Amino acid sequence: MRDLLAGPWPWYVAGPLIGLIVPALLLLGGKKFGVSSSLRHLCAATLPARIAFFRYDWRRTGAWNLAFAAGLLVGGAIAATLLPVADPTIDLAPATRQDLAGLGIADVTGLVPADLFSWRALGAGAAGWVCLLGGGFLLGFGARWAGGCTSGHAITGLADRQLPSLVAVLGFFAGGLAVTHLLLPLLL
Repeated sequence: MRDLLAGPWPWYVAGPLIGLIVPALLLLGGKKFGVSSSLRHLCAATLPARIAFFRYDWRRTGAWNLAFAAGLLVGGAIAATLLPVADPTIDLAPATRQDLAGLGIADVTGLVPADLFSWRALGAGAAGWVCLLGGGFLLGFGARWAGGCTSGHAITGLADRQLPSLVAVLGFFAGGLAVTHLLLPLLL
């Protein structure tokens, strides 16, 4: 058991566990898995504004999502504290390392490349700010326009056999590939 807790679980263990939790929530509790809508519920609960978009009964529709999002944060903090990983470096294929080096990303130690995700990278020029602000706006806009985020559509929507979720997931992957192969080389 100690070996299982020593590092990341393999995909063939973690994937089915995630896949079984969602139908259980849908079938047994009538609850939908969603995190991107939690920001709207949080704003409706805490901001006494006169914005029509935030005036609804968030307790009835959003309390579950807020509790779920809080559980994700608390669970992540507990896991990071009680189950630390000695070497968090992601194992990348040599071809991927070579492609990243071609884009100027040489430091691939840790969970994310420090060449992209650090204060130094953010302050290095306009590209860091474009990625941060533009990417954040596009993620928020896309999640709102698609009616949910990647995990909501890919896990819950597909488990619930919703055609709009399939279209959204295909769009997410197509957009990710386009940004990776077309836009990212221009920014870096």
